[in-house]
Amino acid sequence: MRGDVSFSGWWVSPSDFVVLARVGVVKVGYGRLLERGGRFLERWGLRQEGAPMSGQVSVVLPVVRADGTRAVLKLQDLDEETAGEGLALRTWGGDGVVRLLDEDAESGTLLLERLDEDRPLAEVPDVMKATSVLAELLARITAVPAPAGLRRLDSVTADMFERLPAVTRSLAAEDDRRLLADCAAAVREVADEPGDRLLHWDLHFENVLAADREPWLVIDPKPLAGDPCFELLPALWNRCEEGALERRFDLMTEVLGVDRGRARAWTLGRVLQNSLWQVEEGEELDEDQVGIARMLLGR
Repeated sequence: MRGDVSFSGWWVSPSDFVVLARVGVVKVGYGRLLERGGRFLERWGLRQEGAPMSGQVSVVLPVVRADGTRAVLKLQDLDEETAGEGLALRTWGGDGVVRLLDEDAESGTLLLERLDEDRPLAEVPDVMKATSVLAELLARITAVPAPAGLRRLDSVTADMFERLPAVTRSLAAEDDRRLLADCAAAVREVADEPGDRLLHWDLHFENVLAADREPWLVIDPKPLAGDPCFELLPALWNRCEEGALERRFDLMTEVLGVDRGRARAWTLGRVLQNSLWQVEEGEELDEDQVGIARMLLGR
């Protein structure tokens, strides 16, 4: 490894270090995660096998266990979305989902089976075929009852309704205010039955990877207890530019065996949830999600 540099206990080649800096790994928050990772290499008897990879809120390192098993070490900060990841993975038990090999619940550090990060479902050219694969996986994982201790959809919904008036007042465009009002009205029709299934919450084509023990496995849940109909928007928004949105929506509702009206309402709820965040961050409403909402509203 001549010429490599040590960064917070990880061996990184100079070229990889430049790449990591570009994608944001080499900064204060990620540096702290890398330091934590060095401790878990020793604690769990792991050998590094490749440079760290950066996600949106995590660092993932390819490793090998003492028995030769190839795995990945996932390092992340705990928040309301990530805190239940280990619990959800244990509950699913590897059925359609990446297998959890070890966990430190206090820090949120996870040791996971190694999948093929170079072959996400997003690389399947036919978006309808990719949607079918995703829907089949979604049907499997949302058939499982949610364990106690996860955030719940009824709480998420109540929070949205609480924030909605202030966000609506801040919008200058009448069309935007009307859209959020219509999304909220749809959610109110189903809010009294929030569901109790174990949801992934962020299942899109990049969060499904090719694997050895199954053709495809799900990764990176942000678990939630609720109605499976709340799961559909990410697979519409992702690859939205490829169209066929109504066909994709209908395919997912058919495979999941859910009522189309409930799926419509909860998908509008996801648009509302994302729109509230966007406006609160000073951003414009996302055009693709607005288009999906208008499709579902029949405009």
